Amino acid sequence: VQLQASGGGLVQAGGSLRLSCAASGRTGNFYDMGWFRRAPGKEREFVAAIGWSSSSTTYADSVKGRFTISRDNAENTVYLQMNSLKSEDTAVYYCAARGTSWSAYNYWGQGTQVTVSS
Repeated sequence: VQLQASGGGLVQAGGSLRLSCAASGRTGNFYDMGWFRRAPGKEREFVAAIGWSSSSTTYADSVKGRFTISRDNAENTVYLQMNSLKSEDTAVYYCAARGTSWSAYNYWGQGTQVTVSS
């Protein structure tokens, strides 16, 4: 399995970006895919997740109402639409996948930098 994240960049506060994560390999074994982020000097944190076979989504409280996760199974791609961006959203964003709801995320993409200028 390989995950390729893209779409990061520099945006002004209040702006929008859409991240993409293209998956290849045995994606049929996925339970869900998620987005995580790591800001400078901070630990990695969960952002959002979406079921691979269901439409179930979960979000961190800090992004609810601003970020939307979606998927295109035909393209094996998960998206993270980020609106109303804030400077505190600045981080390296990683996509990840796992095979079961009780396991850790064990497939990771390489990360894409999102910088929000105030």
